[in-house]
Amino acid sequence: MTIANPANRQQPANVSPLSPGEIPATAAKTLVVIPNKCVGCRTCEVACTFAHSSAGRLGHSRIKVHAVAPERFVQITCMQCVRAACIKVCPTEALVRNPVTRAVDLVEARCIGCGLCEAACPFGHMFFSNETRRPIKCDLCGGQPACAMFCPHGALEWR
Repeated sequence: MTIANPANRQQPANVSPLSPGEIPATAAKTLVVIPNKCVGCRTCEVACTFAHSSAGRLGHSRIKVHAVAPERFVQITCMQCVRAACIKVCPTEALVRNPVTRAVDLVEARCIGCGLCEAACPFGHMFFSNETRRPIKCDLCGGQPACAMFCPHGALEWR
């Protein structure tokens, strides 16, 4: 089973905001999650943590590996929804679509830490930092996701 990030997909108006549509030929790349290749090594989590480090402190991983059965794992991260509920509910427009990567990015200076985005996410992939009271979510590492670059088993692809 392959799970594609729907951020780069166009949809007709009568389709659910989470339903896949056709990928335009000129679309940006997509983070593709391939759970049947995941061995649970969590290298993606470590890569993400280092990619989001600053001032000598490790960052928070934006991807989580969950065991769903003995020796079966699934990687969970933001789906970058086309019609992202988190963007719609944000009262300060702190969540915006990146025009290059198509990721939902956080503008921290606008965020008031209300938590509406966390409540609105239908997949539960919005997390909050206890330290900053700001959302922690995948930003696709600015177009070069560390999780995919360092996955030794090809369970995450950037294509």
